Amino acid sequence: MLDELSVTNLGIISSARVVPGPGMVVVSGETGAGKTLLLGALRLLTGAPARAGLIGSDGPEAVVEGRFILDGGETVVSRRLHARGSRAYLDGGMVPARMLAEHLEDRVEIVGQHDPLSLTRPNALRGLIDLRLESPEPVETYRAAWERVQELESVHNALGGDLRSLEREQDLLAYQMREIRRAGFRIGEDEELDLLARRLGNAERLGELLADVRTELDAARDRMGPAVSMLREVRLLDPSQDDLRVMLENLDAGLAEAAAGVREAWEGVEDDPGAIASVNERLALLGDLRRKYGAGIEEILSFQEAARVRHDEVGGLLERAAALDADRASAARMLDEAGRALREARQEAASRIAEDAAAHLCELGFGDPVIRIEVGEAAPRAGGADKIGLLFASDSRLAPGPVGRVASGGELSRLVLSLRLASGAGDARVVAFDEIDAGVGGAAALEMGAKLARLSQGRQALCVSHLPQVAAFADTHITVERDGMTASVRTLDDEERLRELSRMLSGLTDSERGYRHAGELREVAQARRKAR
Repeated sequence: MLDELSVTNLGIISSARVVPGPGMVVVSGETGAGKTLLLGALRLLTGAPARAGLIGSDGPEAVVEGRFILDGGETVVSRRLHARGSRAYLDGGMVPARMLAEHLEDRVEIVGQHDPLSLTRPNALRGLIDLRLESPEPVETYRAAWERVQELESVHNALGGDLRSLEREQDLLAYQMREIRRAGFRIGEDEELDLLARRLGNAERLGELLADVRTELDAARDRMGPAVSMLREVRLLDPSQDDLRVMLENLDAGLAEAAAGVREAWEGVEDDPGAIASVNERLALLGDLRRKYGAGIEEILSFQEAARVRHDEVGGLLERAAALDADRASAARMLDEAGRALREARQEAASRIAEDAAAHLCELGFGDPVIRIEVGEAAPRAGGADKIGLLFASDSRLAPGPVGRVASGGELSRLVLSLRLASGAGDARVVAFDEIDAGVGGAAALEMGAKLARLSQGRQALCVSHLPQVAAFADTHITVERDGMTASVRTLDDEERLRELSRMLSGLTDSERGYRHAGELREVAQARRKAR
């Protein structure tokens, strides 16, 4: 519900704070006092276009703020109007004005002479009709059938709608896996191949260098022999020089070991054109795989694993595809049957709603109104396989037409009230009416007040009214009073309510007779509320 409304510098309202409270809330006041400005403020909070003409004379800006209690949570919405437009805020954050409309669209409904009627939207009408179904089973059955069709369509889309394309993909994946597997590369082999290629490619030069090294080492060893013999003799003459002998003998042993290694390396060098060709062929194969599947052997093997996973996935899809067409055809038939059953159930419920709503309209002052809710066949969608339209005529002698074009503001408000009562309410937690009592009086006005009170059960119903028969039913009564170019807004206590009802009855606030009549009217209203 609307828990609190604050208005600053909006038209002739300089400053006002209203706490409407739950249930039925009536706003009254003299003609021209500014009653509709409060509904205008509510419209602004629901994202309605802002006009600079709404800014009052107390400054360059008008501010409207509202706190809503919706779905158990608190939401704060505000609009700040200035000469160049407006700024919108949702829970303290700046947002586009359209986001306010999206946030409150299904929760707040305002019905006035120039307001769009949510019940002209097929989804809103469909929701009201479903409230009068004999059983929720047709809706549940259709929803389950729709979800089944969507599930199968999702699988169909995953298949790409082209089994031959999937088969080609599977064949390609199998070829890629075979190509990598047959190559048989292992991690680190690329480095080994690069080393082997360099060695084989330079075998001749490598052999020459190793032979020269061997020759030089042999010559060095030949010269080392005499030096070692001399130092052995030195040791005999001077034992303190034995370290030199050991050092030179170690050096001679090292040269011998190095010479043996060089000789082994020289003997291992082979100039084998066949081996070179084999290594180059292997490197060429690796280069081809790198070009196709990755920069190195690790990436190539990772590609192979990913191809295996996708190959298995495609295989599963192809297996599923064999039965998919039959499943889709069966699901489509079930959806058609569920759509037809739901459509027929909605046609019956729509007929009952139209009949009951027409009866409500008669009680609200219409002579012989016509309400027709048409439920026709349409392509299946999430909400059903139907199209819904609302036709209305204020009198049976007139041709019914689309309600948005043929209903006046007062007719529109009473029609909304009647449809909501006939359907058992609806989703909007706040419903506001402007000019709902236009052209209504006497017993019909009293009946309207009773119906608004009934509608307000479980939700908040705001009504701008000039009829005491309607105001007498209110849970909260707010009045707008004008003094020159300024209007004030206040919530009335029990005594003030009777004075205001007296004014609405007779135009006099201090008439004792009018006061007694107001008290009697209030008692009648309360009795009727209890009786319901």
